[in-house]
Amino acid sequence: MTASAPFRVVFVCTGNICRSPMAEVVFRWFAESVGLGDRIVSTSAGTGDWHVGEPADPRTIEALRRRGYDGTRHRARQFSDTDFDRNDLVIALDRSHERNLGAWARSDADSDKVLLLGSFDAPEDGGVDVPDPYYAGTEAFDEVLGMIESACRALFRQLEPAIRSAG
Repeated sequence: MTASAPFRVVFVCTGNICRSPMAEVVFRWFAESVGLGDRIVSTSAGTGDWHVGEPADPRTIEALRRRGYDGTRHRARQFSDTDFDRNDLVIALDRSHERNLGAWARSDADSDKVLLLGSFDAPEDGGVDVPDPYYAGTEAFDEVLGMIESACRALFRQLEPAIRSAG
């Protein structure tokens, strides 16, 4: 990251309609809320192509709205190897995504960018996976959003000093 280039983070889940859009929006909010919105780019992608071009799941949009975020502009896309080139961090939402991303990495530099979101705010039981709410009810989306907010806050707190000093 140079002083003129923003720090880029891509959040990755399965279809890019539930967890990763939540993380993208929440992380961007943290950056904007402290005046770093121009120095951080937050995006998201899915490991699969099932939902490419679609908006986030309506339950995702509603969970975000209930907490004061706007997820309506999101359109799903699939992760590609150029995401390794464009981003400083590639954040997986669970260990299956982490394994996929590790297998797609073309170099040690790519592999080094892959981290688990839950590892920044792991509960005492050691669970680092953010569960997929897709097949669950509305309350699961709210619960998952809470987990994502907590982990994104921890990730942002770790990155903020370096981003501020680079600017």
